[in-house]
Amino acid sequence: MGKVERIEQEIKTLSTEELSAFRAWYAAFDSEAWDRQLEKDIAAGKLDALADQALASFSSGGCSKL
Repeated sequence: MGKVERIEQEIKTLSTEELSAFRAWYAAFDSEAWDRQLEKDIAAGKLDALADQALASFSSGGCSKL
């Protein structure tokens, strides 16, 4: 049994309160990981083309108010 499978089995044994606490912890953990990856992608210029496209669309009147 691999590490992920062992973790899955352990999660299945959590009480309702423990599962709730785990969910809250994991949501924060996952959000932080997402933020770190997004920051790396921004710093590497991976989103520049999308930003340029959005700015061009805005400048040409291709956007509307929400």
